[in-house]
Amino acid sequence: MDDFLLKFFPSVYRKKNDARTDNYCKFDSQLLTLFTSSLYFAGLFASLFASKVTRDYGRRMSILAGGLFFLLGSVVDGLAQSLWMLLVGRIILGIGLGFTNQAVPLYLSEMSPPTLRGTLTTMFQLAIGIGGVSAFFVNYKTQDIVPWGWRLSLSLAFVPALLITIGFLLLPDSPSSLIQRGKSSEGLSVLQRIRGTDDVHEEFNYLLKATEDYKSIGNPWRNILKTEYRPQLVMAFAIPFFQQVTGINIITFYLPILIQTLGFSSNSSLYTTIILGVISLVVTTIGALCIDKYGRKRVFLLGGSIMMLFLVLTGGLLNWKLKSHNELSKGYGILGVILMLAFVTSFSWSWGPLAWLIPSEIFPLEIRSAGQSINVCVIMLFISITGQVFLSMLCHFKAGLFYFFGGWVFVMTVFTRLFLPETKGVPLEEVSKLWRSHPFWKRYY
Repeated sequence: MDDFLLKFFPSVYRKKNDARTDNYCKFDSQLLTLFTSSLYFAGLFASLFASKVTRDYGRRMSILAGGLFFLLGSVVDGLAQSLWMLLVGRIILGIGLGFTNQAVPLYLSEMSPPTLRGTLTTMFQLAIGIGGVSAFFVNYKTQDIVPWGWRLSLSLAFVPALLITIGFLLLPDSPSSLIQRGKSSEGLSVLQRIRGTDDVHEEFNYLLKATEDYKSIGNPWRNILKTEYRPQLVMAFAIPFFQQVTGINIITFYLPILIQTLGFSSNSSLYTTIILGVISLVVTTIGALCIDKYGRKRVFLLGGSIMMLFLVLTGGLLNWKLKSHNELSKGYGILGVILMLAFVTSFSWSWGPLAWLIPSEIFPLEIRSAGQSINVCVIMLFISITGQVFLSMLCHFKAGLFYFFGGWVFVMTVFTRLFLPETKGVPLEEVSKLWRSHPFWKRYY
């Protein structure tokens, strides 16, 4: 929004409206990208502390803490009078993000029955999509409220923050977490409630045994470094790393800016992004159903192949038609938008939900909190880095940036084909057996 840029980033406002500025460099500002990346740098450090809270006080308590930080951060950002106050609000929101990203996927995975675990855990990605559509819609409606529309936009984050806080005051903790903290009778009661039957003794006995193993083994951070957990450790780094170097979060963050780069107005770019968000919600829902039907690996491979195709086509179009100072014709501009939307859509039903699902189901209880913490930290670290450097990379790499991301998508698709076992329909307590029979990973057992 122009009012927002004028108040906090006036140099970006001037550069955006200067016809002499390179098309690829109109929004190149380290301060502007700090507004985005500060959220994730804070989430990175918060997730390290959140791991202990999630383990010692439960998944529910960690999510409640995240909700309270979201409430405070939305108020600070909505009232911001200076850039430093704006960044403080973002940092507080980032702390909330660190807590919730650490605990929510674990909570969903532990509460779900094996046959529905893929579908229910990918609701996390669907919820992110709903949040994205809501945010773009709010921006679209508030951009013409001069001069305080941006305040309303930022402060309305209070609404979902209130929902998650009240919601988790009413929900129980997961059976795994309760039993792990010595509340076995309460854990059994919750397990019977969520399974809809009193006949849960086999699953309950496994959770008791896993808890005994967890207590006898000791520190999860030391354990995850042992040779027998090498496959899980590699995946805890690799899956979130690959998800981020697809460029998806950065392209999504800056999609309105990218669309403006192609010659569209600010109003048109927000409207287009809302349409994308709605489409992504639909395909995420479809993807959630496909994951448990067709398996994780098949969705990974198909999604990665399609994403790579559209990244290369987008880079080719921009390299061919969009130079430093020319205007892109309307037809080619629309084609560029369609190619970017197709890339984001193909991510939404494949790598989007799967990159959260796989880490949540491959860690045995004795290393689960440490493994999920590593997963979240890697996500936060690379969102922060790519978020901070993306607009500068766009300025210097120009269309080649899409080839850069496409190359990483090729690498990650080959990686999942060779090294990831299929976990479809496998109970959490039996996932570790898959590594022992895998052609590559069995050497570590």
